[in-house]
Amino acid sequence: MNGYAILGWGSLLWDLDDLAPHVRGPWRVRAGPALPMEFTRISPKRKHGLVVCLDADHGVLCQTHAIASVRGEIDGASEDLARRERAPRRMIGSVCLRTGAAAGRSEGVIGAVSAWCAAQGWAGAVWTDLESNFTEFQGEAFTIAGATGYLQSLSGDSLDEAVQYIENAPAETDTPLRRALARETWWLAEARRLGVPRQAGTE
Repeated sequence: MNGYAILGWGSLLWDLDDLAPHVRGPWRVRAGPALPMEFTRISPKRKHGLVVCLDADHGVLCQTHAIASVRGEIDGASEDLARRERAPRRMIGSVCLRTGAAAGRSEGVIGAVSAWCAAQGWAGAVWTDLESNFTEFQGEAFTIAGATGYLQSLSGDSLDEAVQYIENAPAETDTPLRRALARETWWLAEARRLGVPRQAGTE
Protein backbone atom coordinates (compact mmCIF):
# COMPACT_ATOMS: atom_id res chain seq x y z
CA MET A 1 0.00 0.00 0.00
CA ASN A 2 1.32 3.44 -0.94
CA GLY A 3 1.41 6.34 1.51
CA TYR A 4 -1.00 9.27 1.65
CA ALA A 5 -2.17 11.37 -1.28
CA ILE A 6 -3.04 15.05 -1.31
CA LEU A 7 -5.82 15.88 -3.78
CA GLY A 8 -5.96 19.14 -5.69
CA TRP A 9 -8.08 20.89 -8.31
CA GLY A 10 -7.37 24.61 -7.85
CA SER A 11 -4.46 26.82 -6.85
CA LEU A 12 -2.53 23.94 -5.24
CA LEU A 13 -1.60 22.85 -8.75
CA TRP A 14 0.39 26.02 -9.45
CA ASP A 15 1.18 27.21 -5.93
CA LEU A 16 2.12 24.58 -3.34
CA ASP A 17 3.32 27.37 -1.04
CA ASP A 18 3.88 26.00 2.49
CA LEU A 19 3.07 22.49 1.26
CA ALA A 20 6.13 22.28 -1.03
CA PRO A 21 8.52 20.75 1.55
CA HIS A 22 5.95 18.13 2.51
CA VAL A 23 5.25 16.45 -0.84
CA ARG A 24 7.19 13.97 -2.93
CA GLY A 25 7.35 13.85 -6.72
CA PRO A 26 5.23 15.74 -9.25
CA TRP A 27 1.48 16.11 -9.50
CA ARG A 28 -0.17 13.03 -11.00
CA VAL A 29 -2.41 14.86 -13.44
CA ARG A 30 -5.97 13.54 -13.80
CA ALA A 31 -5.07 10.67 -11.47
CA GLY A 32 -7.44 11.61 -8.64
CA PRO A 33 -11.12 10.79 -8.16
CA ALA A 34 -13.86 12.81 -9.86
CA LEU A 35 -15.51 15.09 -7.29
CA PRO A 36 -18.37 17.66 -7.52
CA MET A 37 -17.10 21.24 -7.63
CA GLU A 38 -17.97 24.79 -8.64
CA PHE A 39 -16.67 28.31 -8.03
CA THR A 40 -19.13 29.04 -5.23
CA ARG A 41 -16.84 30.38 -2.52
CA ILE A 42 -16.06 34.09 -2.07
CA SER A 43 -12.54 34.13 -0.66
CA PRO A 44 -11.27 36.97 1.55
CA LYS A 45 -7.82 35.42 1.10
CA ARG A 46 -8.21 35.95 -2.67
CA LYS A 47 -9.43 39.55 -2.36
CA HIS A 48 -13.07 38.39 -2.49
CA GLY A 49 -12.73 36.67 -5.83
CA LEU A 50 -14.62 33.43 -6.46
CA VAL A 51 -12.71 30.23 -5.80
CA VAL A 52 -13.57 26.62 -6.46
CA CYS A 53 -14.74 24.31 -3.70
CA LEU A 54 -16.45 20.95 -3.38
CA ASP A 55 -20.16 21.62 -3.76
CA ALA A 56 -22.59 18.76 -4.29
CA ASP A 57 -25.53 21.16 -4.72
CA HIS A 58 -24.16 23.33 -7.53
CA GLY A 59 -21.10 21.48 -8.76
CA VAL A 60 -20.42 18.90 -11.42
CA LEU A 61 -18.00 16.00 -11.32
CA CYS A 62 -14.51 17.10 -12.31
CA GLN A 63 -11.31 15.09 -12.39
CA THR A 64 -8.88 15.83 -9.57
CA HIS A 65 -5.11 15.47 -9.34
CA ALA A 66 -2.93 13.77 -6.74
CA ILE A 67 0.49 14.30 -5.21
CA ALA A 68 2.21 12.16 -2.59
CA SER A 69 2.63 13.42 0.96
CA VAL A 70 5.94 12.70 2.70
CA ARG A 71 4.06 12.00 5.92
CA GLY A 72 3.67 8.49 7.23
CA GLU A 73 0.41 9.21 9.02
CA ILE A 74 -2.81 10.97 8.08
CA ASP A 75 -2.72 13.62 10.81
CA GLY A 76 0.57 15.02 9.55
CA ALA A 77 -0.70 15.19 5.98
CA SER A 78 -3.85 16.97 7.17
CA GLU A 79 -1.87 19.47 9.22
CA ASP A 80 0.39 20.26 6.26
CA LEU A 81 -2.56 20.99 4.00
CA ALA A 82 -4.34 23.06 6.67
CA ARG A 83 -1.22 25.17 7.09
CA ARG A 84 -0.99 25.80 3.36
CA GLU A 85 -4.67 26.73 3.18
CA ARG A 86 -4.50 28.95 6.30
CA ALA A 87 -7.54 26.97 7.41
CA PRO A 88 -8.55 25.10 10.57
CA ARG A 89 -8.23 21.33 10.52
CA ARG A 90 -12.01 20.95 10.40
CA MET A 91 -11.82 22.32 6.85
CA ILE A 92 -9.54 19.51 5.71
CA GLY A 93 -11.18 16.28 4.59
CA SER A 94 -9.42 12.98 5.11
CA VAL A 95 -9.72 9.24 4.65
CA CYS A 96 -7.40 6.66 6.19
CA LEU A 97 -7.86 3.07 5.08
CA ARG A 98 -5.38 1.84 7.69
CA THR A 99 -7.51 3.02 10.62
CA GLY A 100 -10.92 3.40 8.99
CA ALA A 101 -11.08 7.03 10.13
CA ALA A 102 -12.66 9.64 7.86
CA ALA A 103 -13.59 13.31 8.10
CA GLY A 104 -15.39 15.63 5.72
CA ARG A 105 -18.58 17.53 4.99
CA SER A 106 -19.93 15.11 2.37
CA GLU A 107 -20.46 11.37 2.76
CA GLY A 108 -20.49 11.15 -1.03
CA VAL A 109 -17.03 12.70 -1.29
CA ILE A 110 -15.69 10.51 1.52
CA GLY A 111 -17.05 7.45 -0.24
CA ALA A 112 -15.58 8.43 -3.60
CA VAL A 113 -12.17 9.16 -2.11
CA SER A 114 -12.20 5.93 -0.09
CA ALA A 115 -13.03 3.88 -3.18
CA TRP A 116 -10.33 5.64 -5.16
CA CYS A 117 -7.71 5.03 -2.46
CA ALA A 118 -8.59 1.35 -2.34
CA ALA A 119 -8.46 1.01 -6.14
CA GLN A 120 -5.19 2.91 -6.51
CA GLY A 121 -3.39 1.44 -3.51
CA TRP A 122 -3.17 4.58 -1.36
CA ALA A 123 -3.31 4.29 2.43
CA GLY A 124 -5.50 7.39 2.46
CA ALA A 125 -5.90 10.93 1.19
CA VAL A 126 -6.52 14.49 2.33
CA TRP A 127 -8.24 17.34 0.55
CA THR A 128 -9.35 20.93 1.07
CA ASP A 129 -12.96 20.92 2.26
CA LEU A 130 -13.88 24.62 2.39
CA GLU A 131 -17.59 25.40 2.32
CA SER A 132 -19.48 27.32 -0.31
CA ASN A 133 -20.41 30.75 1.08
CA PHE A 134 -21.88 32.57 -1.92
CA THR A 135 -25.36 32.69 -0.37
CA GLU A 136 -23.97 33.88 2.96
CA PHE A 137 -22.12 36.78 1.34
CA GLN A 138 -24.68 37.70 -1.31
CA GLY A 139 -27.95 36.92 0.41
CA GLU A 140 -29.16 34.86 -2.55
CA ALA A 141 -28.65 31.35 -3.82
CA PHE A 142 -25.80 30.69 -6.21
CA THR A 143 -26.71 30.81 -9.89
CA ILE A 144 -24.55 31.20 -12.97
CA ALA A 145 -26.15 34.58 -13.68
CA GLY A 146 -25.69 35.69 -10.08
CA ALA A 147 -22.05 34.61 -10.01
CA THR A 148 -21.37 36.32 -13.33
CA GLY A 149 -22.97 39.50 -12.04
CA TYR A 150 -20.88 39.28 -8.87
CA LEU A 151 -17.68 38.99 -10.89
CA GLN A 152 -18.73 41.96 -13.04
CA SER A 153 -19.15 44.01 -9.87
CA LEU A 154 -15.50 43.50 -8.91
CA SER A 155 -12.80 45.98 -9.84
CA GLY A 156 -9.10 46.60 -9.40
CA ASP A 157 -7.09 43.95 -7.57
CA SER A 158 -10.21 41.95 -6.70
CA LEU A 159 -11.17 41.52 -10.35
CA ASP A 160 -7.59 40.74 -11.34
CA GLU A 161 -7.35 38.07 -8.65
CA ALA A 162 -10.66 36.52 -9.69
CA VAL A 163 -9.69 36.33 -13.36
CA GLN A 164 -6.24 34.94 -12.65
CA TYR A 165 -7.55 32.33 -10.22
CA ILE A 166 -10.35 31.03 -12.45
CA GLU A 167 -8.31 31.11 -15.64
CA ASN A 168 -5.28 29.42 -14.03
CA ALA A 169 -7.33 26.56 -12.61
CA PRO A 170 -6.57 23.21 -14.26
CA ALA A 171 -8.53 22.56 -17.45
CA GLU A 172 -10.17 19.57 -15.75
CA THR A 173 -11.87 21.95 -13.29
CA ASP A 174 -14.46 22.41 -16.01
CA THR A 175 -17.52 23.73 -14.20
CA PRO A 176 -20.74 25.35 -15.51
CA LEU A 177 -19.62 28.81 -14.39
CA ARG A 178 -16.24 28.45 -16.05
CA ARG A 179 -17.88 27.34 -19.29
CA ALA A 180 -20.28 30.29 -19.13
CA LEU A 181 -17.43 32.75 -18.56
CA ALA A 182 -15.62 31.35 -21.60
CA ARG A 183 -18.51 32.75 -23.69
CA GLU A 184 -18.48 36.21 -22.05
CA THR A 185 -16.66 38.80 -24.16
CA TRP A 186 -15.95 41.04 -21.16
CA TRP A 187 -14.36 38.15 -19.27
CA LEU A 188 -12.22 37.12 -22.22
CA ALA A 189 -11.09 40.74 -22.58
CA GLU A 190 -10.03 40.81 -18.92
CA ALA A 191 -8.07 37.58 -19.35
CA ARG A 192 -6.30 39.04 -22.39
CA ARG A 193 -5.54 42.24 -20.50
CA LEU A 194 -3.85 40.24 -17.76
CA GLY A 195 -2.09 37.96 -20.22
CA VAL A 196 -3.56 34.85 -18.62
CA PRO A 197 -3.33 31.84 -20.97
CA ARG A 198 -6.61 29.98 -21.41
CA GLN A 199 -6.64 26.40 -20.18
CA ALA A 200 -7.64 23.80 -22.73
CA GLY A 201 -11.16 22.48 -22.37
CA THR A 202 -12.66 25.63 -20.88
CA GLU A 203 -14.82 26.67 -23.78
